[in-house]
Amino acid sequence: MTSKDFPTELRDLTQTLDSVAAVLDLDALRREKTELEAAAAAPDLWDDVNEAQKVTSRLSYVQSELNRVESLQSRLDDVEVLWELANTESDASADDEVNDELASLRKAIDELEVRTLLSGEYDAREALVSIRSGAGGADSSDFAEQLMRMYQQWAERHKYPTEVYDVSYAEEAGIRSATFAVKAPYAYGTLSVEQGTHRVVRISKYDNQGRRQTAFAAVEVVPVVEQTDDIEIPDDDIRVDVYRSSGPGGQGVNTTDSAVRITHPESGIVVSCQNERSQLQNRATAMALLKAKLLARKRDEERAKIDELRGSVAASWGEQMRTYVQHPYQMVKDLRTGWETANVSAVYNGEIDGLIEAGIRWRKQQENDRMADSNV
Repeated sequence: MTSKDFPTELRDLTQTLDSVAAVLDLDALRREKTELEAAAAAPDLWDDVNEAQKVTSRLSYVQSELNRVESLQSRLDDVEVLWELANTESDASADDEVNDELASLRKAIDELEVRTLLSGEYDAREALVSIRSGAGGADSSDFAEQLMRMYQQWAERHKYPTEVYDVSYAEEAGIRSATFAVKAPYAYGTLSVEQGTHRVVRISKYDNQGRRQTAFAAVEVVPVVEQTDDIEIPDDDIRVDVYRSSGPGGQGVNTTDSAVRITHPESGIVVSCQNERSQLQNRATAMALLKAKLLARKRDEERAKIDELRGSVAASWGEQMRTYVQHPYQMVKDLRTGWETANVSAVYNGEIDGLIEAGIRWRKQQENDRMADSNV
């Protein structure tokens, strides 16, 4: 970057960050922080454990958001000082430092800007991610497990806690299905663009002739249900089965029937949980999963009704939306946004922010287009 380019780049980044700060409403966040700090300091806070956890979790999130914006504002001030110093002393190493810091700031501000596009009813929730293998035999099961690791490593990169609720292992390799939680604010709004059918094209590790194989896996993302959500499930509407938890290859990890499977015949939804030692805890977690899936189905039905009234149904989810090609060339391409990269291994290692951000921007544009059509 030349010295002439710097003022323009700095101005653009500052304007973007100012716009983001306006959307986030920093003054409102600061007021909320003060109120939450007072609530967290109350001596009777932990008399109600659920409420205490909500207060402390929200306080942590608000503090994080404020620190994030204020840190970026401070870094923009600092990089301007560094640039002036580099120009004064004609220091090439300082020039390189300025360029590196600008690139880092651009990436961080772009990521924060994407957050402002998450304005859906449930976008601020934590996420429940379910992955299941599809057509393609052992390659599909192996691919499903690879996708699970990909999302877990993405969460780890962002320091988002995850918790695996259930894994069903396939006989030859990989998994038939898995469900895990990503416990971070806006995890649902962020990961919901990953929902759909994923396809891999590669030389099969499980074909003795080494032929190319195409396999599929499905990703489902639903928001975590809160106590205020209106989802009532009478006991008569479900069937509960208990069984022993197991690991890969059928190796027993529990000696009691603590794992729980809940079937909701009316919807056909089946959920299970085996990560806790207690059958009671597993049942509670499985019920939360069932409520989340029913809530997601209710939301989809409402959206479908609106689309039907509008006269067009956007076939966005539930169809092939991304392809991972490993032979005869290397490429990951999102078929909705056109975003692609040749670094397949990086994607499998959790470097999927570019894919996710492009998906969020694409979804927002789709929403804007539908609103414009409805107003015609």
